[in-house]
Amino acid sequence: MNGTPTSGSAPTRGSTATSGSAAIIADEDRWQLATYAHLPVAVVAGQGSYVFDAEGRRYLDLYGGHCVALVGHCHPRLVAAIQEQAARLLFYSNVVYNDARAAAAKAVTAIAPEGLRRVFFCNSGTEANETALKIARRRTGRRHVVSMSDGFHGRTLGSLGATGPERYRDPSWPVPTEHTRIPYGDEAALLAAMGGHVAAVMLEPIPSMGGIRVAPDSWFAALRRACDAHGALLVFDEVQTGFGRTGSYWFGEQVGVRPDLITAAKGIAGGVPAGLVLVREDIAAGIGHGEQGTTFGGGPLAMAAMLAVLGILEHEQLPQQARRVGDWLERRLVELPGVRSLSGRGLLRGIDLDRPAKPLVGALRERGILTGTADGDAQQIRLLPPLTLTEEECEPLVEALAELLA
Repeated sequence: MNGTPTSGSAPTRGSTATSGSAAIIADEDRWQLATYAHLPVAVVAGQGSYVFDAEGRRYLDLYGGHCVALVGHCHPRLVAAIQEQAARLLFYSNVVYNDARAAAAKAVTAIAPEGLRRVFFCNSGTEANETALKIARRRTGRRHVVSMSDGFHGRTLGSLGATGPERYRDPSWPVPTEHTRIPYGDEAALLAAMGGHVAAVMLEPIPSMGGIRVAPDSWFAALRRACDAHGALLVFDEVQTGFGRTGSYWFGEQVGVRPDLITAAKGIAGGVPAGLVLVREDIAAGIGHGEQGTTFGGGPLAMAAMLAVLGILEHEQLPQQARRVGDWLERRLVELPGVRSLSGRGLLRGIDLDRPAKPLVGALRERGILTGTADGDAQQIRLLPPLTLTEEECEPLVEALAELLA
């Protein structure tokens, strides 16, 4: 197999790159806060399942810009919707009604679980999670939140309170108190943490940064029972699992559990910043003017992009494709020596290895394949690709891993 990224014809539409990768990397390192450990790649263009660097080298993007390129890079229908809206109205705040916002609200609530068909639009996953926490505390009159010890819910202070890993939370001390963190999938720990003081249980239905894995259906049923028994709200953080990535629009559909609040972000507007909270309708009825707000949330450009994404998901049956391609990957990859299992659902997948993952992720990148690692599992490669990914496009991953693991 060729040991260098494939050189391809990078799309030129809208390209503004005027310098090579080395210059781009130097400028970012010189002028930005050093808050990110970057991959040594300067991406300037994308098309479908691929991105291109400043020299035109092509990479198969199985990382999806950290789970954001839900319908692929520069999908023609999405690009057209953004261009049309940008030419008509870039922004006006929620102080007025807007046609793009109305259409997006109608479309997203149409795919929402029954009973959760009211929506609040915002800008990001952490803002969506902060909103859900505020709603839960106000609704219940309580302050305590139970979350998972390796869950990730964002980097703003309220969301950090529910985030498990200390490396994100503790340097920002003091974060909001009255949080209990329990192991994901541990029913005994869940029951021990619950009581009349708990406002909400918040979790990623499938953890990602903490290591991709899926608890048994019985645990999700226990979550629902425990929340009902103690009058707490169940919050599913579907920032990564939502909008079809795991094979259904919402993860709860797969385990027969309906939460009270669902948060979503990442790829819901195809790369335009956007987040949302789906709210149980009786809870929504008790929320009044001034209880929550956002300047840019629900802006026309993001709403037009979200509406286009929803149309693409339905028209191209991408949740079904995510399930099919994810199952294909599982069958192919578990045959390789060194692969213990493939965890997750749909196209939120962890390749569980018998050795450290980081060197393999670097070697895959040298072969033109972008993947990720998991903070909570040093032996897992994370896959968060566009849902447009095909089995044929996955073949280079299978070939490269077979070569590297042999």
